[in-house]
Amino acid sequence: MKRLFSTAACLLAAMIASPAMADTLIDNVQGITIGEDGKAKRFTGLLIDDDGRVSRLLQSSEERPRDIEYQVDGKGQVLLPGMIDAHLHVMGIGFGELTLDLSQTSSLDEALREIARFSAENPSRPWILGRGWNQEKWGLGRFPTAAELDAVVPDRPVWLSRVDGHASWANSLAIEMAGVDASSQDPDGGRIIRDEGSGKPTGVFVDAAEVFVNRVVPPPRPADRDLALRKAQDILLANGITAAADMGTSIEDWQTYRRAGDLGVLKIRIMAYASSPEAMELIGGSGPTPWLYDDRLRLNGIKIYLDGALGSRGATLKEPYTDEPGHMGLPLLNPAQLRNIMSLAALGNFQTAVHAIGDAANADVLAAIDELSETYGGDRRWRIEHAQIIAPADLEMIGQHGIIASMQPLHQTSDRLMAEARLGPDRLGGAYAWRSIVQSGAKLAFGSDAPVEPADAFAGWAAAISRTDADGKPFGGWLPQEAITREAALKAFTADAAFAGFAEGRFGRLFPGERADFILIDTDPFLASPTEIRSIQVRETWIAGERVYSSN
Repeated sequence: MKRLFSTAACLLAAMIASPAMADTLIDNVQGITIGEDGKAKRFTGLLIDDDGRVSRLLQSSEERPRDIEYQVDGKGQVLLPGMIDAHLHVMGIGFGELTLDLSQTSSLDEALREIARFSAENPSRPWILGRGWNQEKWGLGRFPTAAELDAVVPDRPVWLSRVDGHASWANSLAIEMAGVDASSQDPDGGRIIRDEGSGKPTGVFVDAAEVFVNRVVPPPRPADRDLALRKAQDILLANGITAAADMGTSIEDWQTYRRAGDLGVLKIRIMAYASSPEAMELIGGSGPTPWLYDDRLRLNGIKIYLDGALGSRGATLKEPYTDEPGHMGLPLLNPAQLRNIMSLAALGNFQTAVHAIGDAANADVLAAIDELSETYGGDRRWRIEHAQIIAPADLEMIGQHGIIASMQPLHQTSDRLMAEARLGPDRLGGAYAWRSIVQSGAKLAFGSDAPVEPADAFAGWAAAISRTDADGKPFGGWLPQEAITREAALKAFTADAAFAGFAEGRFGRLFPGERADFILIDTDPFLASPTEIRSIQVRETWIAGERVYSSN
């Protein structure tokens, strides 16, 4: 018995001394990740253990393990950590696939033809719902009208969200069903676009005014939501997005994610931010939820809207809009209300993510963070979503208190001409100021705001390093001094996007112990032009060591 015990002890000691062999080896790749120093780190092989975690990064000179269960020849392809989109709307992406998409229309006439076609092809739908119109892209010079919608769909209510989600366009039947007329008052933080003479609604409702029609639109069924989530996951995985911060999660959204998780079909990782204090407390109770489904779902905190968008002139500015004198935007909360919601969240250790686009809104949230940081210490990771226009004098403040600037590079290329018209050339010093924000000491977390922009991290990466659009315009870049390095862009789409959602150490870097979330792509973005980066094709997407998408 003593000898048997001694033999067993020796075997156990040998097992402890010898490293466990990984189950999977991804070999013959051009691997790139972000090291602790923020620099690109290259490798040629990736070992993955039984639990779908990274075991080791291998260099070409290192001997490969022999006793592995599964080996993949990467055939020299480029391997990156899975892209993390730090700001999008998961269900919005999915529902965008199920409803009318006007984002590719370039004129009002083209949009009306699309609306008429969609209506004819869907005669059983009680409402015609959709999104993506943009009067600036159309060169319209005004908002579209209900009368124009009536000409193509007079028999059913129509309700179409603007590309930024901060205004919607209704036909006369939808306005009538909502009970809105000349006597209806604009709500706080909202604006009904009206006929100057009669005061009657002309068809567009901005920000908080959207509630008038939203409350009479039939809600989607659970089966519709489940289908929308499947559509969204398919799009994100095909684009190499393995994790995302879902901004504005409702209780219905959360239950959709939970159903998918319970059934084992939740593939992407979702860091959720509740749509309201009520949703935050319903979902999280007294604090953020634990990580669920092997790090695939967590409620981090709350999304707070402070102002609207530049395109619909809802963003709050310190000075009036250049192209609408006397108008300074639509504040959705006053300073006391903002502090009350942020304090409520902080008391429960919920993270706050505040939507602020105009320079006045950004100044308000910076002041609130400065004040609340004295009361609520610890690792808060205050987030500002978009941070599009910051007064140059306020830029230094964003580097204080561990603030994270959650920004979307494609907004700069889409908004450039519109931002110039809204602000004028002399007020662009803090516009989409990525490099200045990094230099202030703040972290950048990049995303897409999909479905507002495509969930395309490589298009965002190209914009971040060049300040040019898909056509290479403007030559030399728009405010080129605010471009950032390739390493900084990759970091903002991976490691820092994970950090922004309290996910560091779980995923984002491909370090040992982290989830093996990675993608195989056809081009090395560190050796490619911005145009070539925009054209990168995702060949495979892996999450937790499992291939969940292949282009073949």
